Amino acid sequence: MNITRRILGKMALSLAGATMLMQAPALAQDKPAPFDNPGEVKIALVRYLSTGDFFQAYLSGVEAQAKALGVDLRVLDSRQDAALQADMVDQAIALGVDGIIIQHGLTESMKEAAQRAVDAGIKVVAFDVNVENDKIPQIEQSDRDLARLALEQAIKDNGENWKAGYVYVAGIAPLDRRDETWKEFKAKYPGINEAAMFGTLDNPIANSVANQARSVLSANPDIKVMFAPYDEFAKGVKIAVDEAGLSSDIKIYSADISTSDIAAMREPDSAWAATAATNPAVVGQVSVRALAMLLAGEDPGRQVIVPPTLITQAQLNENDIKNMEELSAKLPQFAHADVAVPAWMPLPAK
Repeated sequence: MNITRRILGKMALSLAGATMLMQAPALAQDKPAPFDNPGEVKIALVRYLSTGDFFQAYLSGVEAQAKALGVDLRVLDSRQDAALQADMVDQAIALGVDGIIIQHGLTESMKEAAQRAVDAGIKVVAFDVNVENDKIPQIEQSDRDLARLALEQAIKDNGENWKAGYVYVAGIAPLDRRDETWKEFKAKYPGINEAAMFGTLDNPIANSVANQARSVLSANPDIKVMFAPYDEFAKGVKIAVDEAGLSSDIKIYSADISTSDIAAMREPDSAWAATAATNPAVVGQVSVRALAMLLAGEDPGRQVIVPPTLITQAQLNENDIKNMEELSAKLPQFAHADVAVPAWMPLPAK
């Protein structure tokens, strides 16, 4: 038989096709079960808090990582209704999901709901809510470090003696952890005088806090530092400080960051001096990855901690950072957390 170049070409193509077919199952096996069957895995995100840029960015991170894994994501939003959030966990169980992310909430309302999910054979992770369950990994932003970084900057900027206003709402796990650090700092630096503690999570949070801050500033015009360890709190305090004409006399220190926060920090003579933050989109991605590890029979650890970054007004101005994209580009440690990333785990496209 006379073998021509055309025949050789066809034979080569056939061989290549056969090789690809042979390789396809091997590639599929790179992901462990149940992720070797795209679209088969169903997970739910059950939210307590959703107002504000942080939570929108967190959701975008959850969605991006879920898409990269090829899972079916359901989002259930209770809008700060504790009883409804517990009901939504039951809804997720009834939907037959494989895994649940509980995002924020109150321990007393979520503890039993989380246990019901575990009893139903569903894998669960919890972000910034303590459900008091050893089988449920806690996703955290290292809230104590968030508070520590911001307060260390406050000491650096203002010395060790100042009158402070403090924004706090008890019963929310991340705020409770940040409160522990605040108490430690007051003990370490007795020159810090807490003149007023206030706070609310009533929607819209920033405006509600601003209403409270107006009264606090009126009663305590000599406050020099406002510690508002949640950016919606800081926005509210800034509204009141600006209205009182005190932006040159008071410095605000917070936690969390968003594009609108960056704009507020960079306003001329802004009182918002610094914040400590993780990238909320990255935290959302880590939440999904930790849950995926559980579903794959792997252990992400009892606590899955995303390290924070200190971001100052001076840094933003010096680097001309205007949004979250530029913040990630110019502060690479903010762009990605090498947390809960097993070798098989696909990451969202940049």
